[in-house]
Formats: sequence, C-alpha cells, structure tokens
Amino acid sequence: MIEARILPALHARLAALLAPPRESLCRFEVDGALVGELTPARFRRVAEFADLFVAEANHVRFAESCRGLFERTEAMDRVARTLAAEGALSAWRDERYEVRAGPFAPVAFLLERAAARYFGVATQAVHVNGLVDHGVHASMWIARRSPAKAIDPGKLDNLVGGGLAAGSSVAATLAKEAWEEAGIDAALASQATEAGTVHVRRLQPDGLQRETIHVHDLWLPREFTPDNQDGEAVEHRLIALAEVPALLAQDSGPDVVTADASLVALDALIRLGVIDADDPIHPWLAALCGEGR
Repeated sequence: MIEARILPALHARLAALLAPPRESLCRFEVDGALVGELTPARFRRVAEFADLFVAEANHVRFAESCRGLFERTEAMDRVARTLAAEGALSAWRDERYEVRAGPFAPVAFLLERAAARYFGVATQAVHVNGLVDHGVHASMWIARRSPAKAIDPGKLDNLVGGGLAAGSSVAATLAKEAWEEAGIDAALASQATEAGTVHVRRLQPDGLQRETIHVHDLWLPREFTPDNQDGEAVEHRLIALAEVPALLAQDSGPDVVTADASLVALDALIRLGVIDADDPIHPWLAALCGEGR
C-alpha cells in the first residue's frame, strides 16, 4: 500500500521538473525545417558567427556556404569548440549526435553531444528498468551516477541509460550501455523488452533538453548483481517496487532520482500495477508518452 501523501508529492515533483519552457524560444532551421530551439541569449551568441549563420527576427539558419552535411558539421564543430572554450557547454564528450528535422528526415549535420542542449536539438536515449522477480516480491535495481558525471552527478538513475550516438541504433546502444553500466552481457541484454517511449522537453542550465527515451524492461535473475565497467555508476541498490514511489518523490537529500529516470521508473510502476492506472498521475504521464501506450 502506497502512503496517500506519496503520489501527490511525486506528481508535483515531476510536473515541476518536466514542465515545458515558459519563455519563447528561437528557431534553428535547416532548409526551412526546425532542427533546434535556442534561448534568446544563445540565439544572440550564435548570430555572432555571421560567416556561418543568418539570423533574422526569432530564427537562425545556415549561411549559403554551409549547404551540405559535411559543411554544416564542420561549421557546428567550430562553433561548439568555441562555445566550449567559453565555458558555455557541459563537459566535452567527443561523441556526436545525428541532427534531423524529424525521425524520418535525412541527417542535417552531426553535433558534439555537449552542445546538444545548447542548440535544443532532438536527441534519443535508451533506458532500461532492471527488474527482479514478479508479483508482490518484484524489485527494481537503481544505480547511483558517478559524482564525476557531466549531467546529474551523484544522483540515482535507472540501471541502464545512454544516448544514441551517430551511426548507432537502439538495440546496439542498449547492448553497449548494459555492459558498460551494469556488466550485463549481450545474451542477457537481448532479453530486454520494448515498453514504448517517453518524451522530455524542458529548459536546463545548459539549454533545452528535447529527448525521446526508448524505454525497456529487463527481468534479471535473482542471483545477478550489477557490476559497473566504465566508472559511470558507483552504487547499485535493489529496491522493492512498492517502495520505489516514495524514492521517486524525494526532491532533496542524497537520494534524489534524476528526472529522466523518475519518468521511466514511474512508467514501469503504472504498467506493472504498482500505481493504479486510474490514478490522476496516469493521464499526465500518458501525455508524455508515445503512441500505443
């Protein structure tokens, strides 16, 4: 039984964390199509690269010299490195994302991951709920992020999570991150089941996070113990599903769960019947989910 105060607190916390931007954002366009969104201050800074961009009113586009994929990518790399030197980006990852005007549109350019939020480009990630047992004994593995992480250092997280780098796929990213973050081998990782998508669009100190998260559930053997391989997780806890809502509701202290992981875990709690489907939090969550949920 979940305490009556827990779900309203959880809903209030996530509604605040995941609230859409209140300020008007400026469009970043390629061939007239939206590929990113900039805060006004970032729009003004980008406009200063006058040889690379044309800024008009509330939108910016590439100059005629940047017509192709290679030229745009080179231009964005130059801008990203300049911004990084100014301290305007999060830590440099030396990893690129593919930027498109839509999920089926061609790649407009490649962009260093650290600059994704600065330009408000659409990104994709894979998260996995690590689950153990079923029914009243079901539990969920929760990881703690390294204090050295560029984003949300030291916070609690899903067992597995990572962004889709250029040229990778959901399946490949899941397998890679499962091994690196939890020591889950490819055979076990392949048993993860797709559970749909959730979407995030919120302003953060480093820009606009505009991300589609591909959610998966992976039922793990009781004897399995996560073993981080890359130093990005420093702790793992196995928590009874009935206790997870109270954890997700915490908004201060050492055991705060990231907004992304909270959303993914909440989705699982509803699907698994821990939180009633008719609870007021359900339609709010459904609005952030993809089709078929």
